[in-house]
Amino acid sequence: MAYEIERRFLVRGEAWRAHVCWQRRLQQGYLSASAEGFTTRVRCDGDGGAWLTLKCAVSGQGPVVRHEFEYAIPEADAQALLELAPAALCKRRFGLDLPGGDWVLDVFEGVNAPLVIAEVELPAPDQAVVVPPWCVREITGEGRFSNAALALLPLAAWPAPERNLQLEAWLA
Repeated sequence: MAYEIERRFLVRGEAWRAHVCWQRRLQQGYLSASAEGFTTRVRCDGDGGAWLTLKCAVSGQGPVVRHEFEYAIPEADAQALLELAPAALCKRRFGLDLPGGDWVLDVFEGVNAPLVIAEVELPAPDQAVVVPPWCVREITGEGRFSNAALALLPLAAWPAPERNLQLEAWLA
């Protein structure tokens, strides 16, 4: 069975840029997303890569561990599914050269800008992680920051007081 073991953090500042190894622009569409955490996502990377992904919670494992099944699909199929997706988002993803796991950082575009989130995929849920100082708050398990939730209710649509409070904290 395929698992995703991941921790996520809000990012402030630009110090992360010194660690960039690669980047690509991603378009993601959500064909289904439930309150129980089951999502069906289609993703294109703009370079011919396209995937269909199913994710769901693992009973008793908390928010760090999820089932993840990901399949490469033809780009034309992915584009057709993106057009059918009721919710979507765009972001620029950066691979980072940090120790302790596979680190990526997402800079969200459009209605989710200026949100920046770092993620680290781990080999085990209890693995220690050295968190860089520009990761200002852990958001692992905070549903409103999941990509599916941000596609359905983007940052720009959050109530102004909540959005402004979050932006002040991120950008300070």
